[in-house]
Amino acid sequence: VQLQASGGGLVQPGGSLRLSCAASGNIVTIGLMGWYRQVLGKQRELVATISVGNSTNYADSVKGRFAISRDNAKKSVYLQMDSLKPEDTAVYYCNVNYYIRGRGWDNRWGQGTLVTVSS
Repeated sequence: VQLQASGGGLVQPGGSLRLSCAASGNIVTIGLMGWYRQVLGKQRELVATISVGNSTNYADSVKGRFAISRDNAKKSVYLQMDSLKPEDTAVYYCNVNYYIRGRGWDNRWGQGTLVTVSS
């Protein structure tokens, strides 16, 4: 199973970006999906998660600005980021829980995509 994340880049404060993360491999079903971020020298922190039933959870710092969504048919999770602030600058990682027949549930991180918010 591999995760391919994309969509990071440089954006001015107040701007928007949309991150995407697609899973590939012999996956039977996907469970909880999420986005996390990490600043150099700091711990990785939760940004948002979305359950199989589309229940969402957000860090307080991004509530009202970010929106997580998923497309189960495409095995993908997305993060729409609006009203970006310099403090949102970080490497963003997707995380996916998935089930493989004969192996059970497992978890994987994407490779990370850099988001830089700066004027």
